[in-house]
This record gives sequence, structure tokens and C-alpha cells, in this order.
Amino acid sequence: MSHFKYSGPKLFVEDLSIANLAKKNKTPFYLYSEKQIKENYSNLAQNFKSINPLICFAAKANTNLSILKMLGKLGAGADVVSGGELLKAIKAGINPNKIVFSGVGKTEDELKLAVKKKILLINIESESEAKLINNIGKKFNIKISVGFRLNPDVDAKTHKKISTGKSDNKFGVSIKNFYSFYKNIKQFKNLKIDALSVHIGSQILSDTPYKKTLNILLRVINNLKIKLKYIDLGGGFGISYEKKDKKINLKNYAKLVYNFKKKLNCNIIFEPGRSLVGNAGILVSKIQYIKKGENKYFIILDAGMNDFMRPALYDARHEIIPVNKLTKNLSGNIEFVGPICESTCKFTKYKNYPKINEGDFIAITNTGAYGSSLSSNYNTRPLIAEILVSKNKFKVIRKKQDLLKLINA
Repeated sequence: MSHFKYSGPKLFVEDLSIANLAKKNKTPFYLYSEKQIKENYSNLAQNFKSINPLICFAAKANTNLSILKMLGKLGAGADVVSGGELLKAIKAGINPNKIVFSGVGKTEDELKLAVKKKILLINIESESEAKLINNIGKKFNIKISVGFRLNPDVDAKTHKKISTGKSDNKFGVSIKNFYSFYKNIKQFKNLKIDALSVHIGSQILSDTPYKKTLNILLRVINNLKIKLKYIDLGGGFGISYEKKDKKINLKNYAKLVYNFKKKLNCNIIFEPGRSLVGNAGILVSKIQYIKKGENKYFIILDAGMNDFMRPALYDARHEIIPVNKLTKNLSGNIEFVGPICESTCKFTKYKNYPKINEGDFIAITNTGAYGSSLSSNYNTRPLIAEILVSKNKFKVIRKKQDLLKLINA
């Protein structure tokens, strides 16, 4: 979060005071730094320069149209997991030839849409899906370019709810089942296998599980003697949510991928999401009430778990920082909570915290990924605004949902 900094006691995003923004825009709202997103993309591209990969942004991380447009202009494609994300990526100006469609439960309508839009790849995740796509190809009298997502049974050492590469996860096809399927590939005359794909999880902080995955892929490809245009290595690169988090060394991983690519002579696709937008966003909220409990203070915010689901869904911890930082401390244990009528509507706890008062503003950090995209209307609450800052200017890139329209919908 290098572009969210204190200048004296005041928190700034790029060249704008967040306190001033909060006075002009009703809280809660998501706030993004354009410079941080561009810097993240540039750093990722630079780390993998020797590989020259196609970087397909994982749209589920943040589906705001303005952010998709920005990444598209930087050269990114899109990794989508629904027909809606596919149409949104195209609306944002991303070339269909840079779009990869993943997901375990694609419907026939979604698959037909992907074929009609002539996207780069549909990553198949089951034999049943392969049969359905083959039948669509027969109806359209075409060969459909597909990838096959493998489940390498690799433990990415991440949270169990964001692990996707172990044998007990629903994603991909086991190596054994893929071998069996590939023996009968001639029966699927309307499929053209152009890629193999893997994605072993999210918030990965070490290159060790990636190294294991590359070795497994190499063995499968050599055993079956498959010639491929692409290897889709997924994403999952972690960010530092807390000071103790050590980010993955992408330079080391890039060397591994470079050697892997040289052996196979194919193009590489990555599907980063969190690493491009996670640290580029904060959630700005107002302290509604401070309530003294038996053993702690409850700091009740106007943002709830419907606005920001990660702590309730993943037990995720995001640092919360004051927009105006005072030198005095609030003594005693404190817990930041939201207004939703659920015990899980809470964010984090502190034993020591700068002095804060009712009506003050705070920022929940690193919320650019899986913040707005996971938000909902639970408790009949409108979806909140999203604001993008560029240097000393800001733009509302999603207006707060109108309550009356929500009620009458």
C-alpha cells in the first residue's frame, strides 16, 4: 500500500486527503489508487519479462468496469468464471482473444456465449463438460479451442477455504482421470486441446508449491507427448495483509517458469487477481458508536459484513488504521464490528489503538481484491460507492445504490 501514506497525522491516497474525501462522499465507500494498480501490473510484467506471458486478470477479484478498462489498456486479458464476467470484460474493451473462461459449473448458455464471442480458451474441468462442449462444437460445425484444468493434488499451504489444487477440492480433473480421458480423445472430434491449466489456490506466499506443480505438469506432458500452444499456470500470488506476511519471491518463480517454458516451447498464461488490486484499495468507514462492554470496547462502524465479507468468510485479518492519527491511545481491548445482525459481522481486535471518537473515519486496508466483488444487499443495505483516485483528482466509478430502487426492485 505504498500510495496510502500518512502526511503528519492525516492519511492520504496519492495526493488527496482521505478525511476530505470522506467529508465529500458518504461512508462507507471503497477507495482505490490508480497509481498502485498500474505499478502492481508493471512490477508483475517486469518480473516475468523473460517469459512474456499473457496476464489474464482474475476478474472475480474486482469486477469494477473502470478497473477492468484500466488493466485492459495496460495489456491485460481476463480470466472469467461466469457469463456475466465474460460480457463485462468485453464491455471493458478487453479483446476476446485474451479471455480465458474457467469454473467448474459452466452452463450450456455460458459455453455457447464463450464460443460465439471467440474467446481464447475454455478451461474444461470435467469429462461431462468436455462432452457438452464437444456437442456444442458439432452443432456449430467447428472445432473449439479448449484447455484442460488439472488438479495436481498440491497443498499450497494457504487457508483451507481458498485452496483449489488438492485432491479433495472441487476444481480440475485428477491426473489419473485425465490420463484415462486422453486415451479416448479421438472420440471428441470437435475439441482441440490447446492448453493445460492449473490453479492451486490463492494468497500463496512461497514458490515451493508452484515448483511441485511445474514438475507434475512436465511429467504429464512428457508421458502423454502432448503438443500445446499454452500452459495456463493460474495465479494465487499473495500480498502482505500483515507485517509478518512475507511475499512470494517472483524472481525465483520466474526462473522456474522460464526453464519450464524452454523445455516445452509454449506460451505461458498467468491469472493474477489479488496481487494486482489487493493493496490498491481501502474501505473507508465512519465510527458510528463506541460501546463499552464487560471486557472490551466495541467500535461499531457504518460498514458491515455485507460490504466486506472476507473476515467473516475466510477469518481474514485486515489492519484498520485511523484516517487522522492521534498520539494518545485508547486504553483497553477493542474490537471493530459492523451493524449487520450477525455475530460474524466483525473485523478485527486490538489491545492498543490510537485514540478515536464517534464520528471519526477509519480505513480497512488491502480491500481492493474480493471486497466490492463479494458485497451483497444482506439486511437490505445498498451496495456502497467505489472511488478511484489519480494524483489529486478523484472519480466515483460506482455510485452508491439507491435505497428506494433496491426496495422496489
